Amino acid sequence: MNRLDVQCDLVERMLVQFLRKEAGKFGFQRAVLGLSGGIDSALSAALAARAFGPGNVLAVMMPYRTSNPSSERDARTVAGKLGIPTRRIDISAMVDGYFGQVETQDRMRRGNAMARARMIVLYDQSADWGGLVIGTSNKTEILLGYSTLFGDYASALNPLGDLYKHQVFQLSRHLGLPECVLEKAPSADLFEGQTDEGEIGYSYAELDALLFELVDERRSEAELVQRGFARDFVRAIMRRMALHQYKRMPPVIPKLSERTVNHDFRYLRSWGH
Repeated sequence: MNRLDVQCDLVERMLVQFLRKEAGKFGFQRAVLGLSGGIDSALSAALAARAFGPGNVLAVMMPYRTSNPSSERDARTVAGKLGIPTRRIDISAMVDGYFGQVETQDRMRRGNAMARARMIVLYDQSADWGGLVIGTSNKTEILLGYSTLFGDYASALNPLGDLYKHQVFQLSRHLGLPECVLEKAPSADLFEGQTDEGEIGYSYAELDALLFELVDERRSEAELVQRGFARDFVRAIMRRMALHQYKRMPPVIPKLSERTVNHDFRYLRSWGH
């Protein structure tokens, strides 16, 4: 048994209740999310469908002109299995319109622009649909900063934020998601041949094992090396986590008054209800 394994029945109930309860605090009973054809968005969609009912979850597919057609095909397979409605909105004109004025061949800049264009679409669709935007970033990605600030990292509620990638796969199998998303290599599909593990430089199995020991078990560098992790690997991940701390925080506000947002003014989200 893997130490990262979770009790799937319990986690499913907890996450469905989380979505239903937190959305209800704000008066919402519907949800919107981007459905990419990958496992993370498929799992978020499955949980949302259980929380709000399939007819109350809108899945938006947002291809760019270079996107792999198989991604949309897999997204439609997931939506069909879950019974949730879909909309397709091509972001090519949005992204190309910007880079027609600001020329760059930097793949990271172009990828970040695609992620942020998709979030523009999702929040506009949220206003039209009357549902909260549901996030799809897992714990592994969040800890490593492997996300785009105000892009795929943006959401109102994120049911996957405390699930490592291993646990995402485990829960997805438990919920019976299609094989097309369970078997494919995780990828943001931002450019041809791109995979998450290739871009990060390590496998998710390696990353999850280290991050669990480092974050959940609070092991020191010396302890992690003693437990068999390569020192260079440990230091590289610790450095990456520290460098991307700003992505895990709300905007930092200087304290000037008696009651400053996120300093002294921290009412519960259920305040007023």
